[in-house]
Amino acid sequence: MNDAPETALNDDASLDRSRIVDSVRALELLLFVEEQFGITVENEEAVPEHFDTVNNIVAFVERKRAAT
Repeated sequence: MNDAPETALNDDASLDRSRIVDSVRALELLLFVEEQFGITVENEEAVPEHFDTVNNIVAFVERKRAAT
């Protein structure tokens, strides 16, 4: 059992600045998004603007899925 207090994550909170995602976790997140949503993230799309917040991830996935 983890004794750390639970905190809510705001959908606009920076995952990087909140220290939730570091560079290794960012790559894992990108791969998870590709697999989970059946999309391909091109090298030029793998930028913080697309993956830094929950809202940015949702918007990116929606754009990619709409384009297919």
